Amino acid sequence: MTTPYDPSGVHPVIGVDAGTATLREADHLIRDLAITLGLPPGTVACTHLIRTETRRGTAISLALPEKGSAEDAWQRLTATEMGAALDDRRHGPAEAAALAAAEHTARRSGRAVLFPGSDQLTGTVTVADLLQLTAIDGVFVVGATWGEAPDPVTPVHTQDHVRPEWREGQLILALVPAAGNALAPFEVPNPTPCCADHP
Repeated sequence: MTTPYDPSGVHPVIGVDAGTATLREADHLIRDLAITLGLPPGTVACTHLIRTETRRGTAISLALPEKGSAEDAWQRLTATEMGAALDDRRHGPAEAAALAAAEHTARRSGRAVLFPGSDQLTGTVTVADLLQLTAIDGVFVVGATWGEAPDPVTPVHTQDHVRPEWREGQLILALVPAAGNALAPFEVPNPTPCCADHP
């Protein structure tokens, strides 16, 4: 991998809750914050589904490559009305933000939107490229025999939308078979809402 990412290192993680309801809204929030906070290369930004008594929706987490960039982002976030959590610090309505930060820190859950190498996952790449050029630790094909890895030269049609998830400490991408003996990410960019074609 050619990106500044140390998978074994401990990175400061900030949780953020801006009241987003959907994954799409959380994706947009991450893209906006990447610009407004000036997130450095090596940042891993994830979405998290939140289901508590007081909050239903999504929150995000930002794992920054080093403490200085985390402190800079924290200072900017505390100047907003968004809920935020970093270590034991809280700002605003931070319950969901703290949950997101804890899950990402433990690498138990989180759907990665920004991660080292994600900018290289456009068009069609091979399984080998996907694993060598990004922070993705592994892939699995939905419906395949468990443990059966796809051939490294298999093309992956990214649809410019790759969202691996934290599973047991590793960033894993779910793939599905696609036309022409290829694969594609399980999550599609613009899913059709259920019953969208019904009156």
